[in-house]
Amino acid sequence: MAEGLAKAMGHEADSAGTHPSGNIAKNAVTVLQSRGVSTTGMKPKNVDGFASQDYDMVISMGCGVSCPAMAIDQDWGLEDPVGGPLSLYEATADEIQRRLNEL
Repeated sequence: MAEGLAKAMGHEADSAGTHPSGNIAKNAVTVLQSRGVSTTGMKPKNVDGFASQDYDMVISMGCGVSCPAMAIDQDWGLEDPVGGPLSLYEATADEIQRRLNEL
């Protein structure tokens, strides 16, 4: 959701995880599309395919994982909504949007 929300604001952004699934969570797609954010071309990606020096800022959502090979500028410590109800995805997207606005 962070990638989509950041791109909708006009930023270049990528999102990746340490254990990506095969597809974007249905609730994440629902939340993004309800906000007018396109999910076209979005897919789960592994963090190992990225280097922190290629970005102005690297932000971790938290979720209890660490990326020792990647320098992280900010850790937002958000709860991973995967497997949760739509309301958790909406709350998570709201918090991501709030923090993006602060940047």
